[in-house]
Amino acid sequence: MCSASDDRTARAVIRDEALRLFGAHGPDAVSVRKVAAAAGVSPGLVIHHFGTKDGLRAAVDAHVLAQFTGMLGELTGESNLYAPRAAGSLTEVFARYLPAGSPMPDYLRRLLLEGGETGLRLFSQLYQASRMAMDAMVTAGMAVPGTDPAVRAAILLCNDLVVLLLREQIALVLGEDPLSPAGLARWGNELLTIYAAGLLGQPPGEERG
Repeated sequence: MCSASDDRTARAVIRDEALRLFGAHGPDAVSVRKVAAAAGVSPGLVIHHFGTKDGLRAAVDAHVLAQFTGMLGELTGESNLYAPRAAGSLTEVFARYLPAGSPMPDYLRRLLLEGGETGLRLFSQLYQASRMAMDAMVTAGMAVPGTDPAVRAAILLCNDLVVLLLREQIALVLGEDPLSPAGLARWGNELLTIYAAGLLGQPPGEERG
């Protein structure tokens, strides 16, 4: 084993490898030794930086939360992302920031589905972003709040999240990654049609035959 000479860099490498392994296998199935081996450092260096495995997991959680907070900051600060919500605003941001092979989707899936304080906090932040998106769309005359704005925002959020949480399954049945440019276009066209006219509606620009 070799330890990196730059402590900050070593800490980041260890954290990122832990993120990848935790997302792929679950934290309970990953030991400190496995993380150290993946990072190319000694187990002692992992303990030096994070104290315990729980400390390492807390650092990974904090890092993931910070990354998504940054994404949401951009999303809520640029109302044009919601016009016309062609591929689900969160989906667009995920596609930009989470390239193929990113461990974030797997880890996000575990955070949201397995519960825990970090997962609940993240979902709450995502929900608040969805509420802000709806408010911006209503103000711009692109949507109405509906009879229950809270439920409407939750529905839109769940639709956005399903593309990320079920990315592999969707890609399998459609034959295309839904977060790729082509996949976003396909998903967005159908989504916009459903949002605009319901399941009986025609795609924009097409007339009923």
